[in-house]
Amino acid sequence: MSDVTTTRRSRIRDLAWYWLPPLIWMGIIFFLSAQPKLPSPPSPWLDMLLKKGAHFGAYGILAFWWWRALSAGAVAGRAALGLAFAVSVLYGLSDEFHQSFVPGRSARLLDALIDAAGAATVLGVLWQRRKGR
Repeated sequence: MSDVTTTRRSRIRDLAWYWLPPLIWMGIIFFLSAQPKLPSPPSPWLDMLLKKGAHFGAYGILAFWWWRALSAGAVAGRAALGLAFAVSVLYGLSDEFHQSFVPGRSARLLDALIDAAGAATVLGVLWQRRKGR
C-alpha cells in the first residue's frame, strides 16, 4: 500500500473518529428538540429538574466532543476550549430558535443559559485537568 493511500485512510479515520461524534450529537439534540412532546414524569418539579439537567448535560457533552475534535486538529489549548464553548453556545441558541417553530415547544433564554453553563462546566473541568499535568 502506498504512503498516499495510508495517509488518506488515516485522514478519513481521523475525520470519522474526531468529527463525527459532535455532528451526530448535534443531530440527536436537533431531533429531540423537534419533538412536540417528550416523555415526562408526573411531578412538575421532577419534570423541570430532569429537563434542565438534560440541557446542562447535553451541552456539556457537546462541548466535550467539540473540544476533542478541535484539539485533535490544528487548534489547541485555550483556543480549542474557547472555540468549543462558542460552537456549543451558538448551537444552543440556534436550537432554542428552532424550538420556537415546533408546535408545543418554545424558545427559552433560561434553557440557553443552562446550555452555556453545562458547556462551561465541562470545559472548565477539562482546563483544570490539563493545567494539573
